[in-house]
Amino acid sequence: MTGATIAEGYDDRAARRNALVLAAAQAVGASSAPIVISMGGLAGFYLLGDNKLLATLPITTFVLGVAAGSFPAALLMQRIGRRAGFQLGALAPMIGGALAAYAIVIGSFWLLCLGTAFTGLGNSFVQQYRFAAADTASADFRPKAISWVLIGGVITGVIGPQIVIFTKDSLDPIPFAGAFLAQIVLAAALIFVLSFLRIPRPAVVRAGHGGRPLKEIATQTRFVVAVICAIASYGLMSLVMTATPLAMVACDHSQTDATLGIQWHVIAMFAPSFFTGSLIARFGCERIIALGLMLLAGCGVVAIAGLSLAHFWGALILLGIGWNFGFIGATTMLTETYRPEERSRVQGLNDFLVFGFQALATLMSGAMLNAFGWEAVNIVIFPVVVMCFALLIWLWLFGGRETAS
Repeated sequence: MTGATIAEGYDDRAARRNALVLAAAQAVGASSAPIVISMGGLAGFYLLGDNKLLATLPITTFVLGVAAGSFPAALLMQRIGRRAGFQLGALAPMIGGALAAYAIVIGSFWLLCLGTAFTGLGNSFVQQYRFAAADTASADFRPKAISWVLIGGVITGVIGPQIVIFTKDSLDPIPFAGAFLAQIVLAAALIFVLSFLRIPRPAVVRAGHGGRPLKEIATQTRFVVAVICAIASYGLMSLVMTATPLAMVACDHSQTDATLGIQWHVIAMFAPSFFTGSLIARFGCERIIALGLMLLAGCGVVAIAGLSLAHFWGALILLGIGWNFGFIGATTMLTETYRPEERSRVQGLNDFLVFGFQALATLMSGAMLNAFGWEAVNIVIFPVVVMCFALLIWLWLFGGRETAS
């Protein structure tokens, strides 16, 4: 740890410890998401009547819960600190899992949507783990800290789908309910893991000392490109991922095959995090985001090429890796646009926009699949990727290296 690091108020030794704790929390806390993603659409399909148009709505309400909780989660932790805020947020998936399971037992589609919304609210706190890892990290270690946290998602990719496989029929003859009940156990384990987190309480911001107006921050070229690339990475990933289990089952693949496909997808989302931070430190955010966009386009090509199990799984793996490079790159770029006293507002705005658009993507996913088919879902990838490449070129030409400092 250098003197410069200490002088700037950063402590990379503490940041490494916190990043490891948050990686463990990510492994446990994010495991509710694969449960909702792999079971939400199928459970919605099971509960609906003849009109299956809204089958993926439980996934959409999950993402709406993430979006709705983004600002409150960030502002709450600005007031009470990271650890207390994260532990309080872990109560939401407990409620969500119980409501979703009960909804399936009584056959209520709308109660299922409410339950997944509560799980999404809890996930809005999980999404803040990457920012919490950056709180005490120096500029050099920051991309690695963010990346380390997301490494926990590799374990998530195993835990979540395996929980689904072993519990979805545990309340036979009622399907799916057992998987949602497992969220209660996961949330209890998460609260325990978070007890080891050590991030100093934020300093009280005096009136007139809260940094620049949010509009000024949000109109920076670098902020605009970072947020739009994050929206594109998460939105495209959600659009394709949400439709995939339904498309696979419609193509006569089993529910287990669909769940395992989601497992490989989630592993692919987070496994690159072992080296994504180092790649960003070496090559810069822009190049890694561009690489992620190319991989997302590759997902579209593979998905359109065929309907075999290999095509579905291969597309999901490319989708996951592309998301990793695009989203971590965009998150790191975002951290360069704000000052410490501005971070809660900026992080909350970023996540509200990202997960608001993700909710729209999940809602469009089911409707597009039913109306236009699997190929149409994947064709959407290409114009979005082209737009993001254009923005990166715009940043390179006109944005310079503007930062918050």
